[in-house]
Amino acid sequence: MTSETPPLFGKTRFLQGLIDEFIDKVTEGTIYLEMGVNAYLDGGADSPDCEEKLQQIVDTKEYCAGLRRRILTLLYTEMLIPDARGDVLKLLGELFTLLDEMGNNYEDLIIEHPGERTHLNFREDFIELNAIALKCVRAVILAARTFFRDPPAVRDHINEVRVFESETDKVARRLKKKIYGSDLSFERKTQLRDVTNILDKLADKAENLGDNLAIFAIKRAL
Repeated sequence: MTSETPPLFGKTRFLQGLIDEFIDKVTEGTIYLEMGVNAYLDGGADSPDCEEKLQQIVDTKEYCAGLRRRILTLLYTEMLIPDARGDVLKLLGELFTLLDEMGNNYEDLIIEHPGERTHLNFREDFIELNAIALKCVRAVILAARTFFRDPPAVRDHINEVRVFESETDKVARRLKKKIYGSDLSFERKTQLRDVTNILDKLADKAENLGDNLAIFAIKRAL
């Protein structure tokens, strides 16, 4: 008898393939978000690239919603992994929620904060914040993928999530100090602070997902 945790799905390759595709698509959403935020910083919300990236995120969300329904149907109609089914569905649901919130936050960004040229004073800071926040998101997505292959290894990725979340907070705090130390109007400072919070909270959501994932992995490894 091996002491290693057996593969979650054993020979159920089709289901495993669907879940891999789902996670691939969530990762794809982070790429569109990063490109979209950079387009916003470069050209403002009126940039054609902003609308294009938003539509790509929306399309990705719709595709993931369909994949999630197929996975749910397969799990129940084929009576697969009854001991872990609840955790698997909850994990996929939280990953979808993360993708959904990325899209909603980006839409709020380009609608509510059209991006006057004053934000260019902080362009590099926003790019750094966006990049580190998405590193946090990608780390938790990788942890989710690892959950289906090697549950004990999830812990290493969860630690990365926490480190990136902490770094995101530091970058956001530094950026807010620069914003409020500038000579912009109070209204504009508040708008830029809100943009900062939109990106910062993305890492918070990833960390929350990571905390739940850590529990799922412990249960699976027992």
